[in-house]
Amino acid sequence: MLSVLLFAGALHVDLGALAEQKLEITLLATFGIVLSTLIVGGLTWLVAGWLGLGLPFVLCLLFGALISPTDPIAVMGLLKSLGVPERLETTIAGESLFNDGVGVVLFTLVLELMTGEEAVTVGSATLLFVHEALGGVALGLAAGYVAYAMLKRVDNYQVEVLITLALVTGGYALALAWHLSAPLAVVVAGLLIGNRGRALAMSDTTREHLDTFWELADSVFNAVLFLLIGLEVIVVEAAGPVLLLALAAIPIVLFARAVSVSLPLTLLSPFRHYEAGAKRVLIWGGLRGGISVALVLSLPPGEARGILLAATYAVVLFSILVQGLTVSRLVRRVLPTAPEAALPGRA
Repeated sequence: MLSVLLFAGALHVDLGALAEQKLEITLLATFGIVLSTLIVGGLTWLVAGWLGLGLPFVLCLLFGALISPTDPIAVMGLLKSLGVPERLETTIAGESLFNDGVGVVLFTLVLELMTGEEAVTVGSATLLFVHEALGGVALGLAAGYVAYAMLKRVDNYQVEVLITLALVTGGYALALAWHLSAPLAVVVAGLLIGNRGRALAMSDTTREHLDTFWELADSVFNAVLFLLIGLEVIVVEAAGPVLLLALAAIPIVLFARAVSVSLPLTLLSPFRHYEAGAKRVLIWGGLRGGISVALVLSLPPGEARGILLAATYAVVLFSILVQGLTVSRLVRRVLPTAPEAALPGRA
């Protein structure tokens, strides 16, 4: 499911616009996601201890890693309809695509800390992170180029759609088999096909059918993910301390999001100019959704899984119902001027 969701999102991101915002996106998707993971993990551990749940710190870090990646696909159409600057859309979309990949790498790393038989050192953890991240990017480039070369030699939209489907499923499976970052591989491949492939290897008919297919796939898989977590919640006992922890997770995640957005942008402020309104939209518009749900559902059964599932469900529900339904008001209030005045640009 992650492969479909990430590829569908990457297909519609302009690589040129993404390059213009590379500093913001890189810091938000790397330093920001690590910072958010540490803040969420630390505060969750403190609250869980105060409530008597006694969750291990590494398990709280696991929650931080799975809940920190943003999934703003649900709000992108709304932002576009409100006339939000294109660069702000690019920053939100680019951050979400790459922090999903980084978040999954962190999730895998923390899971290795929990289940690995050998002790994990700082050096081995760094090596694993570099191997997964850079290896995933390299595999995405290689697989994407092979698919691009095939698309150039075919002029049949049915076959071309199947090529992209094979790229997503095969590339993701290959990355998992080679212990590389499958999400980053899919994102990079999606960016390559969505930009160079769309411009140089597809007819207008193919573009239309390709967009229709992946938009439908994105909608269906998001629906299935929320159906799965709805079914899971039926058997999860979210009462007493577990319910309190789930409710406490909402302000914890919001606080971590505010810090992990504000600090990187503050570091870049000598080189970039930022309107205050853009930061607030980035913070409030960083929705949680399908990626966090998919990660928490991938955990093995157990009491800890039930606790993390309840906390994830609370954060995602708040994100979609409260943040998603109020972001339009925030945009109208803090971005009332012309589009180009709202977003980070060169000083």
